[in-house]
Amino acid sequence: MTSRDLLAATAELVAVPSPSRGESALADQVEAALRGCPSLAVSRVGDNVVGRTDLGRPHRVTVAGHLDTVAPAGNEVPRVDGDTLYGLGAADMKGSLAVMLDLARALERPAVDVNWCFYACEEAPRSDNGLGFLWEARPELVACDAAVLAEPTACLVEAGCQGTMRVAVRAGGTRAHTARPFTGLNAIHRLGPVLDRVVAWEGRSVLLDGCRFTEQLQAVFIEGGVAGNVVPDQATLTLNYRFAPDRDALGAEGFLRALLDGTVGEVPGDELVVLDVAEGAPPALDHPLLAELVRASGRPPRAKVGWTDVATFWAHGVPAANFGPGDPLLAHRSDEHVDRASLERARAVLYELLGGSSGQDGAERSSARAGRGGNGGQVPGVAASGA
Repeated sequence: MTSRDLLAATAELVAVPSPSRGESALADQVEAALRGCPSLAVSRVGDNVVGRTDLGRPHRVTVAGHLDTVAPAGNEVPRVDGDTLYGLGAADMKGSLAVMLDLARALERPAVDVNWCFYACEEAPRSDNGLGFLWEARPELVACDAAVLAEPTACLVEAGCQGTMRVAVRAGGTRAHTARPFTGLNAIHRLGPVLDRVVAWEGRSVLLDGCRFTEQLQAVFIEGGVAGNVVPDQATLTLNYRFAPDRDALGAEGFLRALLDGTVGEVPGDELVVLDVAEGAPPALDHPLLAELVRASGRPPRAKVGWTDVATFWAHGVPAANFGPGDPLLAHRSDEHVDRASLERARAVLYELLGGSSGQDGAERSSARAGRGGNGGQVPGVAASGA
């Protein structure tokens, strides 16, 4: 079936406001489009919409994309300039949603069974994440052998994702008058060695499945102070650590404690507290369906250095990778945009992965490519925690 104008389709989606927790109108539009596909069984859970094929194929793939955007930055009205669309969410990730809807319509008999998953609140705190909610409330809608998260990746496979951890380093002290600081202990000053260690750390790089994950550690907040003439007795430095997926949450925390050992800890009020953590996911490119995605993309994969819901799939035993149109460096920018070539390239790759030729021959070819393994669409066991 011929593809429609993907740039125009993306512009239509950009024109529908869908900030986090405000996705209802866009979910209505997606639901109506999916219900127009006779090959799909459609379910809506809140503002999460899933269309599923049930053709009895030996393998099932979930293709997932989030409906929400960040807050507008004067870019909420879509604007087309030649073959480029500017607007909020054009790259992250309404271009992907347009590709997904087009393929859901075109692939009436894909060679693998497909879950087309459109979910809410990815840009919101993880406690509101719609994909996580579906795994808890309706896991049968998203269970699969492998998943493609349609985040913007410039049409190459970004494998796995790094974990993220925020910690608070709290230093105690003793109040005193700033004219007589020797009678007290300045808690803010005591955080200086912590900052020195953070700045001096040269980073860590890990090669997994040919993809290089480079860890990052940054100070993101500092708080303290009582008054302009008082030596402060409390101060807090918040750090964000992006850690490679060969480490779990305990390993990441252990690394930070070892790195900062000896900087604070000897004064009442000193402590290092983990505020939140989300574990990462390994590349998992040895899975046949993800290896086929790399092959179809025609380009070497690279590591996903940020956190994505690939980790949510991995936490439920499902290998996943990031792949979609649009430059990831444009996400959340006021000049966010996507071009026609990127949309059409993403569609072509996913069409090939999912088995564009209809009928049993296509199913057999896809099954042969996928090889053995997978869970046949059954609800997988939890393989990792905290993602």
